Amino acid sequence: MLVLVLIGILTGLTTVLFGFGGGFVTVPVIVWVDGALGAAAAEVAVATSAVVMVVSAATATAATSRAILAHLRSSALLVVLLGCGGALGAGLARLASPRLTTWGFVIYLVITIADVLLRPGFLRRPSTTDVSPREFAIPAGLGLPIGATASFLGVGGSVMTVPLLRRGGQPMSVATALANPLTLAISAPALAVFLTGTSAVVAGQPYFVGAVDFRSAAALLAGALPLVMWLRRRPPRLPDSVHAWAYVGLLVVSALAMLTAGAR
Repeated sequence: MLVLVLIGILTGLTTVLFGFGGGFVTVPVIVWVDGALGAAAAEVAVATSAVVMVVSAATATAATSRAILAHLRSSALLVVLLGCGGALGAGLARLASPRLTTWGFVIYLVITIADVLLRPGFLRRPSTTDVSPREFAIPAGLGLPIGATASFLGVGGSVMTVPLLRRGGQPMSVATALANPLTLAISAPALAVFLTGTSAVVAGQPYFVGAVDFRSAAALLAGALPLVMWLRRRPPRLPDSVHAWAYVGLLVVSALAMLTAGAR
């Protein structure tokens, strides 16, 4: 439990700095912690990640300035479709093979890492963008696939929303801050689905509700929430290029951690 609290501190840091909401950290960790559940560990990891993301993203959003949140005024349809996708992806995660979830997580990260490294516009901000000042950088039509993919893998969607916002001309500080309310829109409906049922392996286990390991979630949040609240009010000042490279580095670490956890 102490290890989980310490990892929760890292979760809080990624929530504020990268908009991850904890998904990229919690999924590999919960696969490791609940490895005794066998094949059910992957489903439990995705479901428990949803709890951590809901609470962390909601806390970070509440502490975000209104000036930044104002960017979302024209994106109501996007938020609705993200939520629909979140519920859809969670339902599919309950039916999918655990191996598909594990390897899907890794493949998803590898593709994203290659994308941000090879395509222009992420590591260096473009001098011009295709998005007008009145247009949100993420088209509403992408809400459903982003939400479904994110909740299926337990990652919150920030790995897609942050690069899109970044290529729309936003600095990393704004892109990662906006990723939190978008993550909340995905993970809240997904959590509702995960709480309604799970596999027979998990049924009857103490500290579980549906597919969620609430004991592990509580330990992670005990470490994450104080740091989220503190850093949101005193955000670290990182050079934009350093912030972007750190984002890529964390993606690499998360992919390696999931490979290690899945190999157990």
